[in-house]
Amino acid sequence: MKIAVRNRCAETGTYRAARVKSLFNAESGAHFDLDAELDIEPDGPWKIGVVVGPSGSGKTSIGRQFFGKDSFFSPTWPTDAPIIDAIGSDADFDAVTAALASVGLGDVPAWLRPFQALSMGEQFRATLARLVVEAPAAAVVDEFTSVVDRQIARIGAMAFAKAWRRTAGRVVLLTPHYDVLDWLEPDWVFDTGTKSFSRRSLRRPRFELEILKTDWRYWPFFAPHHYLKIGPMPAAICYVGTVDGEPVAHLGVGCKNKGKAVEGRACRLVVMPEWQGAGIGIRFLNWICDNQLRGGDGARLPYPATTCFHTSHPGLCALLRRQPAWTQISANLHGSHKGKSAESIRRTSKSSVVMGSGFGGHFRAVQGFRYIGEPSKETPKEQTHV
Repeated sequence: MKIAVRNRCAETGTYRAARVKSLFNAESGAHFDLDAELDIEPDGPWKIGVVVGPSGSGKTSIGRQFFGKDSFFSPTWPTDAPIIDAIGSDADFDAVTAALASVGLGDVPAWLRPFQALSMGEQFRATLARLVVEAPAAAVVDEFTSVVDRQIARIGAMAFAKAWRRTAGRVVLLTPHYDVLDWLEPDWVFDTGTKSFSRRSLRRPRFELEILKTDWRYWPFFAPHHYLKIGPMPAAICYVGTVDGEPVAHLGVGCKNKGKAVEGRACRLVVMPEWQGAGIGIRFLNWICDNQLRGGDGARLPYPATTCFHTSHPGLCALLRRQPAWTQISANLHGSHKGKSAESIRRTSKSSVVMGSGFGGHFRAVQGFRYIGEPSKETPKEQTHV
């Protein structure tokens, strides 16, 4: 594919313009030319391409030559509707929530806000989720990751790349930031700064998640990002995942009766927004539950045991159903009756009247899962990191 950019604008003869030309020996600012040859075709067998380079180096002009200027993805958002309604209004609900989770926007309360009420990082991910749901055959995204924190940019780029490769479309990302290239793993890159073209040869950076067994001291740090506003679980311990000493994931683990036996009960799973989409949550949860199943060091119970986990998040439910190490044990799609819980508490209480007691009474659909381990997986060696 040959690129020939010839941008022209009217020459000006004002005093200031003439003075700039005189002071800085600039002949003209009315012409911009760029010639490049990319070893790909717009309709070729690729999914993600990147044009990277400094501002003013011709990225947007190159983008127009791929699929036309109308292919630039810049959607309008309603001011009076939450993003859960604005994204894919004709699409399946689970597909929309899956797209939001897949690009790292797993903060459920954010789904209920209009686009204009979101932070810049949330707006960035919401736009990527909408692109994934609409999945045009060809699209160009300008200023990719330009307005967000670099940590969100890197993880968001990785999450988007994984989600986009499940679609049938091709996308060209235009960005001045080189730090997202490794995380995107694009099929090709053209650098407008060096006029160089390269095929896919990048590998995503690796990071180490260290898991610490602790108490609830870290919960206030994670609580604002949990979709339920409830306190710590009684008699539970906590596990916190850190990257380079920074807390990024949290899980509380208690215990529950399983007939005459006792098994673990995991809850309060939270991944910090800037790390959502990196696949940390499911690996973090699986490692802790697998460690309990093996009776490893740091397990909640002093013997090998299964662990239950309940969630209302449709994307997480779908992910757990795809995991061979998990089996679904319940699906309460209509909430629970508070009176049954109140009656149980009343029977075990010394008083005949228990005011304000009873759990349930909500309309939240909750699905339950049990960790049973990989069916054909050998028992892993003891480890301290994942």
